[in-house]
Amino acid sequence: MLGYSIVGAVGASTTFLFAFVFRRIAPRIGAVAFPGARSVHAEPMPSLGGAAMFLGFLAAMAVASQLDQFHGMFADSSEPLGILLGAGVMFLTGAVDDLREVSPPAKVAGQVLAGSLLSLFGVTMLFFRVPFASYQYIVLSPDLAPLVTVVAVVVLANALNLIDGLDGLAAGIVIIAGTALFLYADRLFKAGLLEGSNIGPLVAVIAVAICAGFLPHNFSPARMFMGDAGAMFLGLLMAVTTITVGGRTADEFSGQTYFFFAPLVIPILILAVPVVDTGFSFVRRVLARKSFLAADREHLHHRLMRLGHGPRRAVVILWLWTALLSAVALIPTYTNRGNALVPLALAGLALLLFTYFHPGLRLRRAGGSEVPEEVID
Repeated sequence: MLGYSIVGAVGASTTFLFAFVFRRIAPRIGAVAFPGARSVHAEPMPSLGGAAMFLGFLAAMAVASQLDQFHGMFADSSEPLGILLGAGVMFLTGAVDDLREVSPPAKVAGQVLAGSLLSLFGVTMLFFRVPFASYQYIVLSPDLAPLVTVVAVVVLANALNLIDGLDGLAAGIVIIAGTALFLYADRLFKAGLLEGSNIGPLVAVIAVAICAGFLPHNFSPARMFMGDAGAMFLGLLMAVTTITVGGRTADEFSGQTYFFFAPLVIPILILAVPVVDTGFSFVRRVLARKSFLAADREHLHHRLMRLGHGPRRAVVILWLWTALLSAVALIPTYTNRGNALVPLALAGLALLLFTYFHPGLRLRRAGGSEVPEEVID
């Protein structure tokens, strides 16, 4: 764990310090986010947070490559180079969109290129497991594996970008989800189902670290945004972890008598909040005959605010849902008992009731009609 602690400290501190630098640079080069259809801010905000995060990622990877603990991940493997190139392309795609808006097809093209570079350098899924199926797993063919990799990158890049609508929301979700993915990878490793040279746990730790370094600048009231560059870049890192951890074992890691968790399903469950939000966005816009990438104020965090939750409380609620889903995925792997899900189900019900019926949503009568009274945290 010492190596992971060193890498995490380097990533967090580099991101935190460079964020101060880019907060000063951003207004001078026009890297400013102005209030729009999805924004809850009334004032322009520096949007070069993604640059600080990317530098933190580079510094952490550089340090990791020099530590003996991670020698197996970097020696005789093309995956680290593929991750660096894919992350660079994703960051540049988002940065260009932050500085001058690009068309949705051009943005998707950049995401596809980033995913293709990952696949070209060996960052691909080998096995696809389906829970409750009669067959154990599907071995992905060399023709199909690159497609799955690209789809995973595009979906998670857009999921993190869409959920990044409130101060600290995306960074906090990645901290929680990345930690859960690392813990799950550690369980697989101790069970002998994941090779020590698997780079997924390292990428998860770096993602958590750079978000931890950026969060003090981004939590409400934010002084800086990560921009599309940061959100899409984080989506790629989460995709890499999902692919390399969830798609690299053909063995059932179970032991539970109540619930079945496949190595691929667990990462999806952990990342359920942004993935579900993306799914609802797609269906909503298709039914309304609008572009999928068109901005609106119908995301989960916007709906929570209309229920009466202030920006901070809405963020914390979605953090709690991510943590709860992560716990649902992880606890059976630690206890080998599905019964542990029962108190979590009760906690989920309590959280759901709090979300919809918190006193912050008070109804007052005005002229005979009921009007919601919003509470600002």
